[in-house]
Amino acid sequence: MGQPKKQSSPRKTGLRRSHLRLELARRVNKTSPVKARTTAKESGKALAK
Repeated sequence: MGQPKKQSSPRKTGLRRSHLRLELARRVNKTSPVKARTTAKESGKALAK
């Protein structure tokens, strides 16, 4: 998966689209039996490969 682009205004942590993606992935992971990948550290080595 390619890296998300920045949104127009710089230097606001939450505005990177990657943050939006992470937020959704974490919300999904709370409820779904099928886990979405978040970050390499969070998902662990098994999912990161």
